[in-house]
Amino acid sequence: MDSDKAYFFCGIGGSGMLPLALILEAQGHRVAGSDRALDQGRTTPKFEFLHARGISLFPQDGSGVTRMNQTVVISAAVEDTVPDVVAARAVGAPIVTRAELLAQLFNAAPIGVGIAGTSGKSTTTGMLGWILDSLGKKPTVMNGAVMKNFVTPSVPFASAVVGEGEFFVSEVDESDGSIALYRPQLAVVTNIAFDHKPLDELRGLFGEFVARASRTVLNLDNDESARLAAHIAPGKLLSFSLRDSGAGLLGAELTPSTGGTRFVARENGAEAVVELWVPGRHNVQNALAALAAARACGIALGDAAGALAGFTGLRRRYEIVGSACGVTVIDDFAHNPDKIRATLATAHDSPGRLLLLFQPHGFGPLRLMKDQLIDAFAAGMREGDLLVMPNPVYFGGTTERSVTSGDIVEGVAGRGRSTCAIASRSDCGEFLVAEARRGDRVVIMGARDDTLATFAADVLRGIMERNWRE
Repeated sequence: MDSDKAYFFCGIGGSGMLPLALILEAQGHRVAGSDRALDQGRTTPKFEFLHARGISLFPQDGSGVTRMNQTVVISAAVEDTVPDVVAARAVGAPIVTRAELLAQLFNAAPIGVGIAGTSGKSTTTGMLGWILDSLGKKPTVMNGAVMKNFVTPSVPFASAVVGEGEFFVSEVDESDGSIALYRPQLAVVTNIAFDHKPLDELRGLFGEFVARASRTVLNLDNDESARLAAHIAPGKLLSFSLRDSGAGLLGAELTPSTGGTRFVARENGAEAVVELWVPGRHNVQNALAALAAARACGIALGDAAGALAGFTGLRRRYEIVGSACGVTVIDDFAHNPDKIRATLATAHDSPGRLLLLFQPHGFGPLRLMKDQLIDAFAAGMREGDLLVMPNPVYFGGTTERSVTSGDIVEGVAGRGRSTCAIASRSDCGEFLVAEARRGDRVVIMGARDDTLATFAADVLRGIMERNWRE
């Protein structure tokens, strides 16, 4: 890729856009962008951070796209009528998708490690990135979430790391089919489950992804990824499991705690104790994926396990916002059925009632996953738990609204769980503040909306203020 090129990101604050913009800026390219959230006055600190790094920000009205030597970067969801796209076509500027641009960078790296899967890929990316970085490998890491280990006062939104080494570790997305663009030296698949695409299509996408890799890390505890393993030559495969003794890397002797899990990783007669400081059985699976990938990168098991003990997690991945009056507020990215199940299982490792707020990340996902979402909540909730749902997040554009939050609430209630739909999220917050009692945990869940983190903090503050009033 040519140095000192000019890039304009349409939606630069997005979870996939921001880290890519940071990587290009750190490599010496000229970067600018626009964002609807900036125009609406939302998530101001993120844009202040970008501006402080010398990235020019414009309204999303086309005014930032003025030259044909700018490459305009868009997400797959951006519509042709967006003013930045209209302006790019008017001046003859090339347009690429975020995934196309990321794939160019990834495929050009000496050692590309692509981490894919329905759930857990962001955490696994952060874990492997931290292992490699703490052991002096200086990787470049592209993630869809802020990695706490890399946060500093000057880099509060550390969803990307630009290193000088051979490794380019990147989260790879299957939801838009862009996984087909990547040619990894090492392919990691955490799991495969119904999400944005039907299983038959996902099987093809993931199968082709691992077929292009020199080596592959697969989860034998997931039926779909285990099916892939049967078609991989033994010399190319590194498998992991919590229950299959035939796996190359086996996790055993799990001892959960409020803040994490201690377990033993075993490989060919060798073993290492792992002190993991993020909770949940699903995170042990993510840790095994990261350890197996580290082994494929030439890292000794003991060294990788020792480095993983320093991993502090990602923002909005079961992140404890704080406690007040005996109530703990947790902020979480769970938005698909698998992630919701994992979050509820982790929360129920500790005693107490759950007050759940789930904000759907769009009307399309609601329509696609209605039955699976109902199943996830109905099966994962326990007696006394309460689910509250506002309207789905909506930032504009055309979309079918045939399935609503009310449909999910009705389905979960029909399975014997306590639920309610309250259209306004702020009204949901007031309801949660009034409802919370000592020993409860309030779990805020949803994706695509950075203001959920602020909302979670507001709920905690409301519980504090209620206590003062009472």
